[in-house]
Amino acid sequence: MALTLGFIVEKLGGTLVGGASASISSIAPLDTATPSDISFLSNPLYADQLDTTHAGCVIVSEAYRERASARGSCIVCDKPYLYFAKLTQLWREQNPINTDLEPAIHPSAFVHPKALVHSTARIGPQCVVEQGAVIGERTWLKASVNVGHHCVLGSDCIVHPGAVIGADGFGFAPHQGTWVKIEQLGGVRIGNNVDIGANTCIDRGALGDTVIEDGVKLDNCIQIGHNVYIGAHTAMAAFVGVSGSTKIGAYCTVAGGAGFVGHIEIADRVNIGAKAVITRSIREAGNYGGYYPFDADTVWKKNAAILRQLSSLREKVKSLMNFGAVDKT
Repeated sequence: MALTLGFIVEKLGGTLVGGASASISSIAPLDTATPSDISFLSNPLYADQLDTTHAGCVIVSEAYRERASARGSCIVCDKPYLYFAKLTQLWREQNPINTDLEPAIHPSAFVHPKALVHSTARIGPQCVVEQGAVIGERTWLKASVNVGHHCVLGSDCIVHPGAVIGADGFGFAPHQGTWVKIEQLGGVRIGNNVDIGANTCIDRGALGDTVIEDGVKLDNCIQIGHNVYIGAHTAMAAFVGVSGSTKIGAYCTVAGGAGFVGHIEIADRVNIGAKAVITRSIREAGNYGGYYPFDADTVWKKNAAILRQLSSLREKVKSLMNFGAVDKT
């Protein structure tokens, strides 16, 4: 499949520098692009690749117009990364996955007679949709997805292979050296336009429901514990773990491998760094991160308490040094 640059700009906007009839056959990174490819520059760290790329066209911001046009065709726009995202959608639209010839419910899938699956939804190979589950319009369960009883998915969701929605939450009460299971009586409620990555697990609630609001994006291999709430349009990278009854606000981002203890609240528009361990509630929007080495709990807590005060302790030491109370040598 090929698209002309003129067609792309007609559909997506931007300013084209170069011939509108030039044809592009694929999208590629700057460093591997060929003359038949279109690429993009959004991260300034890769700006030097503009001078060496063989791409037939490059999507750039206004700041790189002159540099990009000196090497050949370019499309100038406000947000190249967003433009790239929309271009991938246009590409898929023009070259769709041929699912129209497949049955809406694959013959190898099991859908309980008392589940509700919208006629426009797709249930892939080896999927299981249990009793009372609801699958909304245009939602696509790919291979080997399991949706537990009385779990609800909204419209326009994509659930990638191996995801499990509605397994029991991890609830056990200690009794005389053993564990007594707490039956998980809630469900999972997932909003519209939610993406759930491969092998991600979202546990059902113990009493109320685990809730994933509209527009949430979950990467592969994420664990969402029982009765967690995730606000609209929050995005999480791979291997994030969220313990039970934690509430995460809207428009948050969580980098890979971060973890949350249970029963805390995270404000809207909070950005969590990779491998961070969030042990207390965050009340204000902003960027948070940090990583501690493993240690005995009492030692770790003592060191963590001191670390939080390092900045103020430094200022106090500087003040004492200025007054001659501390030997500056």
